[in-house]
Amino acid sequence: MLIESNKYKNIIFDLGAVIINIDHSLTSKAFNDFGLDLSDPMFQKVQQQLFDSYEKGEMASQDFRIKIKSYFKKALNDIEFDMAWNAMLLNLPIERLGLLQQLKTRYRTFLLSNTNEIHFQWIVKYLEDHYKINDLSSFFEKSYLSYKLGMRKPDAEIFNLVLKANNLDPTKTLFIDDSESNIEGAQKLGIATYWLDVNKESILDLF
Repeated sequence: MLIESNKYKNIIFDLGAVIINIDHSLTSKAFNDFGLDLSDPMFQKVQQQLFDSYEKGEMASQDFRIKIKSYFKKALNDIEFDMAWNAMLLNLPIERLGLLQQLKTRYRTFLLSNTNEIHFQWIVKYLEDHYKINDLSSFFEKSYLSYKLGMRKPDAEIFNLVLKANNLDPTKTLFIDDSESNIEGAQKLGIATYWLDVNKESILDLF
């Protein structure tokens, strides 16, 4: 156990890599296989802007598909695009669901994720197919998803939203994320943090 159980009253969890296993390289490979040259300077120039905008719900999924597909050398349909976009999403071990269920009885727990509609639809289907549950809402007091809120980590506004909406003391709140930039964003607001090195550990090792 790495987390001092009596030190915190609240825990905010990231989703991708922390709860659900992901591998970004698989989407890069799938895009490349479908004819997108990831080294294309024109694509690199707009890539992060498009991804961030989509994660903040600033464009519809179909508009996002159209914009990204315009950089492919060959045509692909929406099903092929979604398969490539979702390739990074791997699995959610049942042991992690068990841990989340247990922690909810001891702490106020929250989900805070930078995600998008296409990915979240895949996650919902995965949970239905594998565990016969509709979503992850029963494992947390409340879930906060970037594409539904119009804001994303590491910006202060999304952390402040979670803190103020739930009257959380940042010093009694632990934020767990695999992104160093997100960790730094939380730390600036006085939130206690744990950077999860997913190459060496999982949340199962922390409690």
